Amino acid sequence: FTQADVGLALGTLYGNVFSQTTICRFEALQLSFKNMCKLKPLLQKWLQEADSTTGSPTNMDKIAAQGRKRKKRTSIEVAIKVALEDHFAKQPKPSAPEITGLANQLGLDKE
Repeated sequence: FTQADVGLALGTLYGNVFSQTTICRFEALQLSFKNMCKLKPLLQKWLQEADSTTGSPTNMDKIAAQGRKRKKRTSIEVAIKVALEDHFAKQPKPSAPEITGLANQLGLDKE
């Protein structure tokens, strides 16, 4: 499990979501004493549950899979890329209406 998986699992199982950074700082002993004391029992409980279910798909695996959802990678056609680069060369900071117009012209979402 990654640190992000652990943080998400803690939130799902025990109600307190912790970031990947918090888990990392816990491992590096870089949290305050109070925060270490708060996090240690939750991590011990999670670790016992994770260790007791090794080898079989469990709720832990399902929770970890939820955190791994990623947005599909954007791919841009060569002609559209060239048009965007040309426009950027002429106007590096286009206004919102210019962006919308260019997106409509190229058949793209504004995003």
